[in-house]
Amino acid sequence: MIALNRKLLRDLWRIRGQACAIAAVIGVGVLLLVMMSGLVTSLDETRRAYYQRYRFADLFAPVKRAPNPVLERLAAIPGVARVQGRVVGRALVDLPDSDVPFQAQAISRSGENETTLNDLCLTGGRFQLSDQADEILLLDSFAAAHQLAPGDSLTVTMNGVRRHLLIVGLARAPEFLYTTAPGELMSDASRYAVIWASRALMESVYDMDGAFNEALVAFSAQARQAEIARAVDRLLEPYGGLGAYGREEQSSNRFISDEIDGLRATSRSVPPIFLAVAAFLLYIVVSRIVQAEREQIGLLKAFGYTDLEVGLHYFRMILSIAIVGTLFGCLAGIVAGRALIYLYLEYFRFPFLLFQLNPGSFITAVLVSVGAASAGGVLILRRVFRLAPASAMRPPAPTDYSRLGGCGRRLAAAFDQPCRMVLRRFLRQPVRMLGAIVGIAAGMALAVAMAGILVGFERMMALNFDVIDRSDVTVSFSEALSESALYELQSIPGVIKAEPLRSVSVVFRHGLNSYRGVITALQAEAQLNRAVDKNMASIRLPQQGLVLARPLAEILDVSPGELVWVEVREGRREQLQIPVAAVAETLLGAPAFMDIRAISRALGEAERISAAYLRIDSSRSGEIYRRLKGLPAVAGVSLKRDSRAALQKQMDSSTGATRFIMAAIAAVIAFGVVYSAARIAYAEQAHDLAILRVVGFSRGESAFVLLGELALVVLLALPAGALIGYYLTALVAAAYSTDLYQIPLCFSPASYATAALVILTSTALSGWLVQRDMEKVDLVSALKTSE
Repeated sequence: MIALNRKLLRDLWRIRGQACAIAAVIGVGVLLLVMMSGLVTSLDETRRAYYQRYRFADLFAPVKRAPNPVLERLAAIPGVARVQGRVVGRALVDLPDSDVPFQAQAISRSGENETTLNDLCLTGGRFQLSDQADEILLLDSFAAAHQLAPGDSLTVTMNGVRRHLLIVGLARAPEFLYTTAPGELMSDASRYAVIWASRALMESVYDMDGAFNEALVAFSAQARQAEIARAVDRLLEPYGGLGAYGREEQSSNRFISDEIDGLRATSRSVPPIFLAVAAFLLYIVVSRIVQAEREQIGLLKAFGYTDLEVGLHYFRMILSIAIVGTLFGCLAGIVAGRALIYLYLEYFRFPFLLFQLNPGSFITAVLVSVGAASAGGVLILRRVFRLAPASAMRPPAPTDYSRLGGCGRRLAAAFDQPCRMVLRRFLRQPVRMLGAIVGIAAGMALAVAMAGILVGFERMMALNFDVIDRSDVTVSFSEALSESALYELQSIPGVIKAEPLRSVSVVFRHGLNSYRGVITALQAEAQLNRAVDKNMASIRLPQQGLVLARPLAEILDVSPGELVWVEVREGRREQLQIPVAAVAETLLGAPAFMDIRAISRALGEAERISAAYLRIDSSRSGEIYRRLKGLPAVAGVSLKRDSRAALQKQMDSSTGATRFIMAAIAAVIAFGVVYSAARIAYAEQAHDLAILRVVGFSRGESAFVLLGELALVVLLALPAGALIGYYLTALVAAAYSTDLYQIPLCFSPASYATAALVILTSTALSGWLVQRDMEKVDLVSALKTSE
C-alpha cells in the first residue's frame, strides 16, 4: 500500500485546485452549522444562567388591585416556592431635547439590599435609599441612548402627575432583555424607558397603598405550571385578576425564544443544502478522475492490487478532501460564532456572556460532511470494482454517431473547427456534461436563494411601512377613551386624518392550541393601517368575526368559518366564541383584526378607542408633537420612521444578520463550483489541448476549445439554476421567518440578475485562472503519457 499512498499524495497535489475548491464548499457548510449551533447553545446557556442568577419569575399574575395579605394565600399554593407583589404602572418621560414624549414602565422596588424576584443587575451608580422617595434607577439602554447618567434629573409623568426624579443608578433586569412599548412590536432602546422607584412613591402615585397590581411567582422543583396558574387566577379573580401567564409568554422571553428557535431552524435547514452541493460536486470530481484514470486502474489491478485496495485508494481521496474541509469549517465556525455572539450580547443587553460550543455540532458536521462524501464514494467504488484489467487498459470504445442522421456534417457546415470540437465533446460525453450543468445549477440556485432573501427583507420593510401601514404617527392612551378623543386629535392643526384603534388583551384558544395576544379593532374600511390579503388588497372587516394573520391562524390551526374561543383579559373578562371570517397576510407580528363596532357589541359596551393612527403634515410635526405631549390622557407617541429604523436595526443585529454571511458564503460556493468544473475540464483535456498547440492552433484557439465548453455549460446551467432557486428561496424564507416578522417570497428579476452576475463573474475569473495555467504548461511534458 506504500505505492498507493504515494499515488494518493501525487493525485491530491495534481488536483489541488479542485480539491481546495471542494474543501472550501464543504468548509462553509460546516462553518454555518458550527456557527449557528454555537450561537444557539451560547444564547440558551447565557439566558438560563442569567435567569437563574437574578431569579427570573416563573409566573406573572397582573391584577387590578389586591391587598398585600393575598400574597400569603398565594404562597400557600402547592408548588409555589416564593411570591412577591409589586406595583407596576405606565409613565411618560419628557426630555428637553425631544418634542415626542417617551413611553416608560414604572416598577416598585422595596429595599436597598433586598433579595427579590426579577432582581436588578446594577451597571452604574448605586441603588436608591429606602428613605429617599425621589430616587430612581433607570434602564441602562435608555440612559445610554440619551446620554443620561447617575446624578441627572428626569421629568416623568406618572398617572397624570408630573414629577422630577433623581437618577442614582443604572440597571438592567432579566425581564427587559428585549423592551417594547405597549402596542409596538419593535424594540428601540431610545424610545422606551424602565424606571424602578421606591415602593412608597409607587403606592402613593398609583393609589396602591397596602396593595399590589402584579404578583411574581417562583416554582418549586416539581411544580405544575397549569395547576398553579389556575389556583392563582381563582385567588385573584375577586380583585380583578387579568389572567396569570408563564415565563414562556412574557414578551421579552418570548422574543428571545423566537430568536433562538429561528437560529435553530436555520441551522437545521440551510447548512445541509450547502453540504449537499459540496457532496455532489465531490462525487462529480472523483468520478471523472476515475474515468480519466481507467488505464492506471487497469495497470494497478494487473500488478496484483485487489479491487478493494484500488477502490479504497479513491475512497481515501474523497475522505481526505472532506476531512480537510470539515476541519477548516469547524475552526472557521468557532471564529465566526465568537464574532457574531457579541452582536447578540450588545442587542439583548445580557450583563455577561457564556460562549459555549455545542459538541454535538462538531459530531454532526463530521458525520454529515464525511457521510455525504462517503455516499458518493460508494458509487465510485462500484465503478472501480466493475473495471476488469484487460478492458480498463484499453481506451474506451468510440461513440457510434452513425445514427445521428448527418448531424456531424451539418455541424461542420455551420461552425468552424474550434466550435465543432466544443459541441462534439457535448455529444460524446452527455452524462459528464449533464453532471457539470447540474453542479453549476446548484451553485446558481444558492445564489438565487440568498439574493432573493436579501430582496425579501427589503420588500418586507417596504410592504409593511409603505403599503400596509400608511400612517405617520400612532398615539396611544393610558386607558380606553370615548370617540370624542379621536375628534380632539383630528382638530389639532396639521393632522390630516385620524383613525381609531381599540386593542383588547385576550387569549385565543382552538382545540389544544392557545395564544396570548390582542385583538386589534379597526374601522371597517381602514385606510391608515389595514388588513390585507396575499395580493396586498384591503380586506373589509366584517360586521362580526375575526380576521387572523396567517402566522396566528397556523399557530391555532384554524381556518375561515371555524370558531375560536376568546378569553378577554380586561374589564369583565368575558369568554367569547367568535368565528374566523378570513385570514390576512401580515409581515409583522401575529395580529387578529376585528371591526371596532363589532368588538364593542361583543364586549357589551359603548364604542371606545385605546389608540389612534394619524397622518400629519410633516411641516407642522414639531407643533403637533408638542400638543400631544401636553394631553394628559396620552400614554405614548410612536413615529413610523422610528419603528422602521428600529426594525432595520433589529434585523441587522440578530438572526437576520446571518443573511449577509450566507450571501457571502453562497458567492464563495458559486465560485468554487464553477472553478472546480473548469479545472476538471482542463485536467481531462490537457493532453488534447497540447496536441492542438503542436499541430498549429494558437493559444487563443486552444483556450476557446476549453473555455467555450465552460461557457456553454454555464449558459445551460443558468435557467436550470433559476428554476431550482425558485423553490430553494421558499425553503430559506420559511427558515428566516419568525412570529415577529415574516419574509415574503420575492422572485424579482433583480434576484436572478444578481445570481447570474455572480455565476458569470465566477466563470470569467475561473476561466482566467485556468487559461493562465494553460499558458505555463510545458508542451513536451503534457504530451507524455501518464503511467
